[in-house]
Amino acid sequence: MAKTKVEAEPDQPDEQLDRAIEELRGVLREEERRPDATLQSSGNSSIIMTIPVDVQIILGSTEMPVSELMALQKGSTVALNRRIGEPVDVVVNGRKIARGEITVLESDPTRFGIRLTEIIAATKSA
Repeated sequence: MAKTKVEAEPDQPDEQLDRAIEELRGVLREEERRPDATLQSSGNSSIIMTIPVDVQIILGSTEMPVSELMALQKGSTVALNRRIGEPVDVVVNGRKIARGEITVLESDPTRFGIRLTEIIAATKSA
């Protein structure tokens, strides 16, 4: 298994996450290139693939004073900053990774899902 050098911790959590993701990708690529990788990579990958992540679909947001927030009641409508048909954001562990459009599931028309239309490239920190 490849060993990695631990560098100074970046100040921003996003930079730490970027660096960790890139380091993990590098280790996985090195493992795949090894002749005996087919036997070991499935074991190593299965550990990584079982890590839970928080996935959120952000339809939109709004800002309001506390007085308006406290006045909300059942049946109130809150206007969001997006219009019908605009893409929604796909956020994983607090980081936007993609955009998509809302769709009805073919397998279950009582539920909806997201069709990804754009994957947001990770920005590399200097």
